[in-house]
Amino acid sequence: MSGRSVAILGAESTGKSTLAAALAHRHGTVWVPEYLREFVDVHQRTPHEDEQLGIAQMQVAREAEAATHHPGWLFCDTTPVMTALYSDFYFGRVDAVLAALAASRRYALTLVTAPDTPWIADGLQRESASVRLIVHARLITLLEQHDCDYQLLTGNLARRLQQADDALHALTD
Repeated sequence: MSGRSVAILGAESTGKSTLAAALAHRHGTVWVPEYLREFVDVHQRTPHEDEQLGIAQMQVAREAEAATHHPGWLFCDTTPVMTALYSDFYFGRVDAVLAALAASRRYALTLVTAPDTPWIADGLQRESASVRLIVHARLITLLEQHDCDYQLLTGNLARRLQQADDALHALTD
């Protein structure tokens, strides 16, 4: 995926979903919600290691479906990169197929939400503010190791929207 797809990455409770919805509204398009949230709601538990690949594949399938119906910007609330990162964090390894899927995905722009907003507990999906910081650091390291350009978004929603818009405009200029 690339074209006009925007990856929105970040640790837990950093405003990815809020940002994706706001950007989609602002640009008159759609966003692809994080499938993991639906999975947790349906199963009333966090996923097991052997379910990580399926979660990432469903996220990708939903991106592809949305892209076929919406030619404008497509804002993706997480990608297989985050599934792989959390798989490594919680299970100490990443399935080879999941790693390959995460590495193969391409986006026109990658936005990373900073952990500078208040941490809010959200049921089974959120662990702690300290875990959020660890995951953020791992994400930045991972992106840099893979030479993935990204825009770090900081501050409140209005500021993040402006930073994201600046990055989007830079792509089209």
